[in-house]
Amino acid sequence: MGMRLDPTFHASPKLAMDAPAEDFAYTLLLSPDFSQPDALAVVDVKPGSPTYSQVVHTVPMPNKGDEFHHFGWNACSSSLSPLSGHAFLERRYLIIPGMRSSRIYIVDTKPHPTQARIHKIIEPEEIFRKTGYSRPHTVHCGPEGIYVSTLGGAGKDGTDGPPGIFIMDCETFDVLGRWEIDRGSQEKHYDFWWNLPRDYMVSSEWALPPQFENGIVPEDLLSNKYGHHIHFWDLRARRNVQTIDLGANHQMALEVRPAHDPSREYGFIGVVVDTTNLEGSIWTWWREDGKFHIEKTATIPPEPAAAERLPPLLQGFGAVPPLVTDIDLSIDDKFLYVACWGTGEMRQYDVTEPRQPKLTGSVHLGGIVRRTPHPNGKTFAGGPQMVEISRDGKRVYWTNSLYSTWDNQFYPDGVPAAQVMARAEPAGGLALADDYWVAFPEGYRAHQIRLEGGDCSTDSFCYPSVGT
Repeated sequence: MGMRLDPTFHASPKLAMDAPAEDFAYTLLLSPDFSQPDALAVVDVKPGSPTYSQVVHTVPMPNKGDEFHHFGWNACSSSLSPLSGHAFLERRYLIIPGMRSSRIYIVDTKPHPTQARIHKIIEPEEIFRKTGYSRPHTVHCGPEGIYVSTLGGAGKDGTDGPPGIFIMDCETFDVLGRWEIDRGSQEKHYDFWWNLPRDYMVSSEWALPPQFENGIVPEDLLSNKYGHHIHFWDLRARRNVQTIDLGANHQMALEVRPAHDPSREYGFIGVVVDTTNLEGSIWTWWREDGKFHIEKTATIPPEPAAAERLPPLLQGFGAVPPLVTDIDLSIDDKFLYVACWGTGEMRQYDVTEPRQPKLTGSVHLGGIVRRTPHPNGKTFAGGPQMVEISRDGKRVYWTNSLYSTWDNQFYPDGVPAAQVMARAEPAGGLALADDYWVAFPEGYRAHQIRLEGGDCSTDSFCYPSVGT
């Protein structure tokens, strides 16, 4: 614990945008066949550095079979909450869950990112005993501690009771217990995030462990048995106050992205696929007169393709669905980035009018059928997947792996780890940086990225911006 305010904590989104740019990115690497331990890679992202776009440090884990997926910081700008913050914490530790093992690693990034090392390991038995949850997924730093969502309940297959959220102490990293007091009708889980001053949380749904761990279950998808509800919560009371069904055909409502400025009561969610027409979609929610509302505000069509060019899973459809597997919102709340993992496209929407997104940029890279190479000529297997945006909104990073068993179904030729970056224009527009290509150790796949000092899917802010 330091004795001064962490300079990477920012009261408002505008102050975060004005802060110094990131010099390093942290990227999770997973071993899809469990032949080697998963790892954390530290990438140099400082232009002009002799090791620019290279891995400069790796933290291998001591166990195999964790399946790293999402991760987050122990503390961030939410620590400036005037009600329950801890202003003298540091953004120092990365909280890295193993989705298959239910084990959590705490990695210390001080005194320097190139000296990052394991600080503590939380074994799955502690999580099971204290929460009854399994398969930890999304990590968010909150003013009271570290919040971790899960995809499984108790029991070997994770279906003994619903999944949920648990809280860890942000200094000792002890697992404290379940977050929910009254979950209402929530039975599946995926992502979550909040508006701290407005005192509400939004959560989404993917699937139960038997529906994702061994790959997508086509019968369940076509029977609309994956998640399609959005849940709204009273954050302080830890109570589900409203659930909205998007319609059973809108399968897999995944990433939740509230507006960063807490004075704005709206946000976005991406839906992977509509089973009636294979399109992906973006939805906007807002609160009005005490009630939450949501509507579909953008759709992305599938692309027709000959059956022989498709993996067996899609041959009967004669088309490639966009597969909206990640979205991210710039800190100024102006641009929403949409990763279309199936068609190999990264889309940029102007969402200044949140219920009227306007497509302002697009980059193709990889894709099930297109297989568009990078401008440097290298093959980008898979498609744009986990996306992260710099605080100033000028750089958009992404990787290419979704989840090991799903990668194998949709991209049977393999998804070797890759990370790229595109430059975003202030008025809209996106162009791949031909000088940025991260080569990772062989045998790994790359998933989520975190940026030094915070990024657009890490920090939540307690105060509105001024002067914008």
